[in-house]
Formats: sequence, C-alpha cells, structure tokens
Amino acid sequence: MKNFPARRLAQRGVVLFIALIVLVAMSLAGVAMVRSVDTALGIAGNLAFKAATTQGTERGLQAAYTWLSANAAGTTLQNTSAASGYYSSLAADPNWFDLANWGGAVQVNAGTPDAVGNVTRYIIHRMCSGADQPYNAAGNACALYVPASGGTSGGSMAVGSFQFQGIPQVFYRITTRVDGPRSTVSITQTSILIDAT
Repeated sequence: MKNFPARRLAQRGVVLFIALIVLVAMSLAGVAMVRSVDTALGIAGNLAFKAATTQGTERGLQAAYTWLSANAAGTTLQNTSAASGYYSSLAADPNWFDLANWGGAVQVNAGTPDAVGNVTRYIIHRMCSGADQPYNAAGNACALYVPASGGTSGGSMAVGSFQFQGIPQVFYRITTRVDGPRSTVSITQTSILIDAT
C-alpha cells in the first residue's frame, strides 16, 4: 500500500463540494429562466386579449351607427330612448371604466359573448345641451356642421358674398365598451355626423 502525502489526502472531496455549488447555481438560474419565460408569455397573452377587445369596439360602433342611420328620419333622434342606449343631450362624462355607469347601455347580441369571449356595449349621446327637443330649438346648443354648397372660390364662395347652406349635420358621440377575458376592458369614443331633420 502506497503512502500518500498528507496534503493530497486533505484535498479529497473539494472538487465535489465545488461541483455541488455550481449545480445549485445552475438550478437557480434555470428556475429564474423558466419564471422569466412564463412572465413573458403571460404578458404576451394579456396584450393579445387587450388587442382583441380594442378590435371588438368596432362591433359596438357599427351597431350604434346602424341604429342612428335607421332612426335619422323624423323626430326619433330628438327624444331620449334609454332602451336603445340613446340620449338626446350630452351629460358630464362619468368614469367609463366603472361598469355601474353603463346601466343605460345596449349590449350587442343581447350580451352574448362573441367567439373570443368579448361582451360589447354602447351608449349614444347627441352633442346638444338640451334634451328631448329639436336641435334648432331656442336655447338648445348643439355641435353642428353646416356644409356650404355652390360655386368655387369665386362667385358665391368668394369672401363677403352670399353662400348657400347645405343641410345641417348634428354630431353624435358613440361610446363603446368591450369586456374580454382576463379582465381586459377597452373603451373608445367616436364622433359621427348625421343629417339633421
């Protein structure tokens, strides 16, 4: 049997201890990497759901515009129709992210979620100060666009000359809310013009 120097015997097992430390460090780095990837996937999923709710607001806007177009003739738009999500005057803006403020909204497809799980609502406000009266009633201030018609830059369109007026158009504001999966919410507001009657 050979005799080993005492110095070499004292170093036995040091490499194993260092290897264990490196193994623990690599395991911690692997766990951190997995958590980082999970977080990134969660964020990407949330962004995808948010984009889907933003795109879903188009459905509410289209439904509101269809209702406005169908009711533009006559005096329907002069009067509030809460069942249709329509208000003939502009009120102070509430906190649109509070679902309690959407009590008078219309739910598209009667509140049935679409293929990706979005529920769409809309509210329409006529941009006038007075409710339940014509846009041109005394004391009723409405946001209007009155297009000019006739001539070119000369003639009736020249500065100081008489200009023929087209049909006034009233501004309407459509506010749309979409609630989607993972508590995602998107709210958009769009102003449109409809010929006054």
